[in-house]
Amino acid sequence: MQIRQATDDDWEQIWPIYEKIVRAGETYGYPRDTDKEQGKSFWMDTPRMTFLAEENGFVLGTYYLKTNFLGPGSHVCNCGYMVSELARGKGLATAFCQHSQQIAQELGYKAMQFNYVASSNEGAVRLWKKLGFDIVGILPKAFDHPRLGFVDAYVMYKWLTD
Repeated sequence: MQIRQATDDDWEQIWPIYEKIVRAGETYGYPRDTDKEQGKSFWMDTPRMTFLAEENGFVLGTYYLKTNFLGPGSHVCNCGYMVSELARGKGLATAFCQHSQQIAQELGYKAMQFNYVASSNEGAVRLWKKLGFDIVGILPKAFDHPRLGFVDAYVMYKWLTD
């Protein structure tokens, strides 16, 4: 498996992963009816960088990295990760998170923040904690889960440098 920066040509393979996750509405705050063009704007055009993991030419997952806030907060980045259902359970989210932290440091970021982690996404919360992120804020009933109703969203944070 190889993690590399995504290009516009990769969107055709990224879109099915993005579409399935966004349509489910269980983990991301994107509108569930996001179309392909909007999705590309959100995932490929707006972030500073977008990456993917591929194996034998097949895209297994993707992540973006962007500056969380401008000005005095520009030393903090934000990332979002998506893994194809066919590649889940193989350590790809861990590899993405570790890779993104390395890239973030290379780009001069001092911290990483996840702004809106649904508390119901227990696997992600557990993994981010294992990788050194702390829950620094709880947004009560901020995420409208399609099956569970309103659940808390977490702000998770990690200082990247010693």
